[in-house]
Amino acid sequence: MSDSSLPKPGEPLGHYVSSDPFDPLAAEKLTPAQEKYYFASQRQLIWWKFKRHRLAVYSAIFLLFCYFVIAFAEFFAPYDLAHRHIDHIYAPPQGIHLFEDGKFVGPRVYQRVRTLDLNTMKREYAANLDKSYAIHFFCKGDSYKLWGLIEANRHLFCVEEGGHFFLLGTDRLGRDMFSRIIYGARISITIGLIGIAVSFVLGITIGGLAGYYGGWVDVVVQRIIEVLQSIPSIPLWMALAAILPVTWSPILIYFGITVILGLLDWTGLARAVRSKLLSLREEDYVLASQLLGAKPRRIILRHLIPGFMSHLIASATITIPAMILGETSLSFLGLGLRPPVTSWGVLLNEAQNINVVVLYPWLILPVVPVILVILAFNFMGDGLRDAADPYQ
Repeated sequence: MSDSSLPKPGEPLGHYVSSDPFDPLAAEKLTPAQEKYYFASQRQLIWWKFKRHRLAVYSAIFLLFCYFVIAFAEFFAPYDLAHRHIDHIYAPPQGIHLFEDGKFVGPRVYQRVRTLDLNTMKREYAANLDKSYAIHFFCKGDSYKLWGLIEANRHLFCVEEGGHFFLLGTDRLGRDMFSRIIYGARISITIGLIGIAVSFVLGITIGGLAGYYGGWVDVVVQRIIEVLQSIPSIPLWMALAAILPVTWSPILIYFGITVILGLLDWTGLARAVRSKLLSLREEDYVLASQLLGAKPRRIILRHLIPGFMSHLIASATITIPAMILGETSLSFLGLGLRPPVTSWGVLLNEAQNINVVVLYPWLILPVVPVILVILAFNFMGDGLRDAADPYQ
């Protein structure tokens, strides 16, 4: 610094006074990114944390796609649920060919020639390479009523007239397995949603009373839960399912199975609700509500339950797979849903005979969507459970 810039003796020091209003938080100013995070709602924080769990996001997309497909099952299935191809009983899956003689001709399937092996009495199907049929999209096929209201006959794909296309083979009556798996998903996937609704009502009500009141109410509820959890699940399911009258219609059997699954799966949720309420009922806002004269029902439903609703949602996504497995197990054992209702368990019931599985292994293909859906629910549940507490 040069001597000329220094103030001379006796002259006041140079200074600057800002005319802006005084801001006591000027040193704590946040960047736009920080403001977006610190002022975000809990719902936004949960969503941001859930998006970081890539596997959970992909699982959620897969499940949304499954529910979209079952909403339009008649359109996505190439054949009607009960359409029988009597000339193609136990036909194996067909492959799709895109080229002929080295040229791209689009998706096509070869004609099949059926023979009977007199030694094993097994139907054999061989491809006739001289004859093929084109696969068309958004074409006309079997007529149906979409949602029971709209008459239509359009399907996502079908083969040209004179040919047959069985992507996953056919069963003992010549019915297309791919179409039946799509129709069966409508029952198997939705049964978990209805069952979890029953389970939620029981779990939140009983667990909420035990956690809020405590004392003898809590003791009685805990003993009931321990008794129910000590009984093996499969025998209990079988006993309750056997109570359902054989004369009931398939629809009543369906709702009966959902109620049974809901009645047996509320215990875990009730314990989770109880433990949360035992800690939350000591908070100051609960005491303030009591002093203001709020009734226990209002305190539980309006103040306590919303405090851990994200945890309940995560628990539901983990409980739904157990209900899907329960319905599949009961139907596989012949004690759950029965034809003409079609579910993945009913389809697997036809694969109980080991000889059938050895000769026609494609009959166990319905187990693949069961595994995929259950894994997707578990992965999504893990992501929701981690995101439910965004501050950790």
